[in-house]
Amino acid sequence: MGVSSDPNLDGLDEQQKRSEIYTYESPWHIYAMNWSVRRDKKYRLAIASLLEQYPNRVEIVQLDDSTGEIRADPNLSFEHPYPPTKTIFIPDKECQKPDLLATSSDFLRVWRISDEDRRVELKSLLNGNKNSEYCGPLTSFDWNEAEPRRIGTSSIDTTCTIWDIEREAVDTQLIAHDKEVYDIAWGGVGVFASVSADGSVRVFDLRDKEHSTIIYESSEPDTPLVRLGWNKQDPRYMATIIMDSAKVVVLDIRFPTLPVVELQRHQASVNAIAWAPHSSCHICTAGDDSQALIWDLSSMGQPVEGGLDPILAYTAGAEIEQLQWSSSQPDWVAIAFSTKLQILRV
Repeated sequence: MGVSSDPNLDGLDEQQKRSEIYTYESPWHIYAMNWSVRRDKKYRLAIASLLEQYPNRVEIVQLDDSTGEIRADPNLSFEHPYPPTKTIFIPDKECQKPDLLATSSDFLRVWRISDEDRRVELKSLLNGNKNSEYCGPLTSFDWNEAEPRRIGTSSIDTTCTIWDIEREAVDTQLIAHDKEVYDIAWGGVGVFASVSADGSVRVFDLRDKEHSTIIYESSEPDTPLVRLGWNKQDPRYMATIIMDSAKVVVLDIRFPTLPVVELQRHQASVNAIAWAPHSSCHICTAGDDSQALIWDLSSMGQPVEGGLDPILAYTAGAEIEQLQWSSSQPDWVAIAFSTKLQILRV
C-alpha cells in the first residue's frame, strides 16, 4: 500500500475497508461456527463457545447490512452441554423444511429455531451408543446436502455413524479407522470420507459397507489427519490437514496416495479449510499464523516453480481456529479467532 497524501482518499479507503469486514465480539472464546443456508436469513451465523466447563453457549447472530452491525438475538441464545465440536444449519436453501441447527459434542443434537416464538428448542438428542450411558465424544459431523435427512458423525471411538434424523434412528454405524476419527465429509448421496489419528483418508460407499478405499496415508507413520474438506463443485478433489502441520494436502481421488498439490505458505499450523461453494478450483485455508489464504488451484496439474502462492491473504488479530465459506452468499467468508467472529467479502 502506498502512502496517500490526500486525506479525502484516506477516508474513502477506510470506508471501503470497513464495508468489506464486519466484526462481532463475543463474551467468550468462539470455536464452532457456521453460516445459515436459507434464502430468507441472509448474513445469519451460529457461533458456539469453547469454555472448559460443562455449560457452554450457542448464539445465533446476524449482520444488519443497513447499520453494518452483527448482532446476537438474546432469545436465540441457548446453553449447550460441553463445547460443541461443530455446528451446522440444515442445508435447505429454498426454506422447504423446518429451520434446524445441529451440534456435536457428547451426542448429536438437533435444535429447532422457531421464528414465531423467538426461541430455540431441542428437537432430538441422538445417541449412537445404546449399550452404554457413556459415549465416545463426537469430533465432527457433516449434513448431507443431497439428502438432508442424513447426518454423518465421527467419533473418538473409531466409528462413523450415519443418522436418519427424520426417523431419529441410526442408518449405519461402522468402524471406520484403527484410531480416533477426527472428521467426516459427504461427497454425494451415499458416499462419505473420513480422516483419523491413524493418518489415513478413507472413502465409504453406503451400498458396500464392508469395504472402504484408502485415498491417502500421511507419509510419517502415526501422523494424525485432523480435517477433511470435499470439493462440492468437483468431487474428484478433497483436501486434508495434518495435525500440527503448516501444509494442506490436496488429493485427487482418481490417483490415490499421491497428493496432487501441497499448499505450503502458512507459517504455523493450519486449523481449517473450506472449498469455494461456487467455484471448483478455489479453496480457503486458515491457521495459527493468523492468516486466511485463498488459493486458485486451476493450475493444479502442472508443477509450479517454488510451489503455489495464494491469490489473497488476510491477517486476523489472533490465531484463526474456524473458517466457513457461505454457500448461499459465496462472496462472504467467516473466520473466528479468540472471541471475535469476522465476516469478510472476498
